[in-house]
Amino acid sequence: MTSGVSMGKAVRALVVVACLSSSVWVSTQKAAAENRPSPASLPAGVSTTSPAIVPNIIPLNQIHEGMMGTALTVFQGVKVEPMGVEVLGVLRNVNGPKGDIILVRLHGAKPEYTGVVAGMSGSPVYFDGKLAGALAFRIGEFSKEPIAGVTPIEEMLEISAMDHSPAPATALPASASGGNSANRNEASPSANAPTASPGENTRLSNNYSDNNNYTNYLKPIETPLVFNGFSADTLQRYGAQFAAAGIVPVMGIGSASDRKQPEPIEAGSAVSAVLVRGDMDIAATCTVTYVDPQRLLACGHPLLQFGEVDLPMTKAEVVATLPSPMNAFKIVNTTETVGAFVQDRQNGIMGIPGRESKMIPVTVAMHIQGERGSDRAAVTTKEFHYEVLNNARLSPLAMMATVFNALHGTNEYGEDITYRMNGVLSVKGYPDVTLRNTFAPLDNGQPAAALAAATIGERFGRIYSNPLDVPDVQAVKLDFDLVRERRSARLEAARTDMTEARPGDQIMVETVIRPYRGERLVRQIPIRIPTSTSKGTLRILVSDGDTLDRIHRGTPMMSRSLGLAPTIALLNKERANDRVYVSLIESDPEAMVADKVMPTLPLSVMNVMENMRGTQDMIVLGESSVSEASTEPLDYVVSGAQMLTINIK
Repeated sequence: MTSGVSMGKAVRALVVVACLSSSVWVSTQKAAAENRPSPASLPAGVSTTSPAIVPNIIPLNQIHEGMMGTALTVFQGVKVEPMGVEVLGVLRNVNGPKGDIILVRLHGAKPEYTGVVAGMSGSPVYFDGKLAGALAFRIGEFSKEPIAGVTPIEEMLEISAMDHSPAPATALPASASGGNSANRNEASPSANAPTASPGENTRLSNNYSDNNNYTNYLKPIETPLVFNGFSADTLQRYGAQFAAAGIVPVMGIGSASDRKQPEPIEAGSAVSAVLVRGDMDIAATCTVTYVDPQRLLACGHPLLQFGEVDLPMTKAEVVATLPSPMNAFKIVNTTETVGAFVQDRQNGIMGIPGRESKMIPVTVAMHIQGERGSDRAAVTTKEFHYEVLNNARLSPLAMMATVFNALHGTNEYGEDITYRMNGVLSVKGYPDVTLRNTFAPLDNGQPAAALAAATIGERFGRIYSNPLDVPDVQAVKLDFDLVRERRSARLEAARTDMTEARPGDQIMVETVIRPYRGERLVRQIPIRIPTSTSKGTLRILVSDGDTLDRIHRGTPMMSRSLGLAPTIALLNKERANDRVYVSLIESDPEAMVADKVMPTLPLSVMNVMENMRGTQDMIVLGESSVSEASTEPLDYVVSGAQMLTINIK
């Protein structure tokens, strides 16, 4: 009789396996060809077949000691000013293999007073009216002379040859695209490191570099990534993660607006790359080396060296240049958007005038109930609207920092605040990713806002790290109900109403939950034992949702090669954290194929499935969850787990 039951189980399981194998979703990436713009939509003088405009340059082999030239930059406002340049020599292989630089001394009242200034990188250098390269490096700290390194223009022009981005779909006005700036360029007299910053934040950059057992006196001129609208607590919390991504945040040396700036971009103008814009802003500013109607080259060293990027390109106004022996820098306001940066390489960044950058629109709404003693029914809403860059490495981190900043940087924030989150992450062509949970402060001092931000960042990371499909994230909308107390509870005890049962019986699990500084709550959870349950000991897991998710997910979950569809399906199946779950666990193995679960598999079926490992993305767990039940939502963030046993007769 037992062998017959086992054989029946095996046959049924094999049928399920066969059905699942034929229905498991297989992802395919569709490449959509973008339409080339009509000639009328391009800047004047440029057609879809126009060859790249070649600037009038002087090659590196014609540069020698003693040559005198001119460099261009902005010290205040938008006016480009010249400064003298004297060649001290050429340094070979100091910027990577075959990476040469021209060592120069700057002359003139302003550069001799300010020194080499953060934000000056990219300033074009000319000899005999020919473009030689871009100021990009400084030598040492506290230098008594303005000595700088110049990236040769030949190495920056290589970036144009590497670019395969689509032509711009919209044209810029003449003022935005630079007018006849190509003629100005021809006639006018890095090492990959974290983007450094002026002021105290330089210490973070140095700490980040302390892991390197060497000293480098040749450093890229700083291109500060200025954070506006962020609290100091936000940058302290996420500063190390930004530093690990090559960004050292800096505050207080600029701002952002979308006001029109009628002056055209030209060689020597300030230009900014934007990572976040709206009610919060992150932008980096350097100097234009070369611009024509088709492209713009700037910086002379990388921002982040991410290769292909898609970042809004804006004009910028220099409010002031602050001299300092330690770290002089420009205070900058970013203004109107004029295109997009598409390349971030070892020897500079490249932008396309007129191109629109695809950002991810984000809305964070906070719904706040009235204070005690006031009208408790009155609810006020605060909304934050902004856009974040579309980048697999930085978007999850940018989402975490901006969400935490929105929740933390308001008058309503407090240590015992609880947030109920309800939101969606929209991915083109797929179901929305549901973002629904409750967050309360932990005993270790972790604030609820940080927990909410970490959850959102983790969801973003799972979407962006997909190895099979390229996600097209359309928007993120988050609603938070703010509760002015700590709504957390711990599972204190659990027991069953019987010690023995038969297959098909219903048992009652009684749980005791202890809220933070509150009275105990008793909740009963009925659950039925499946009729197929084997005789012997049956384990009963009583736990919070996160514990159950980790068990079902399995250790290899994050490394599984799932497409976006099953990944989103798994994310949307994850359990809420505001209830207690009861799960019946048997010792038979359980298999997961994509987002499908096959519990209690007999050995004969497992042997068949072992042969499927090379064709299906499958993991096997040593035990199966055969039934599950939960309490109703408790309005508390529940944590804790206990294991019970019952004998099946």
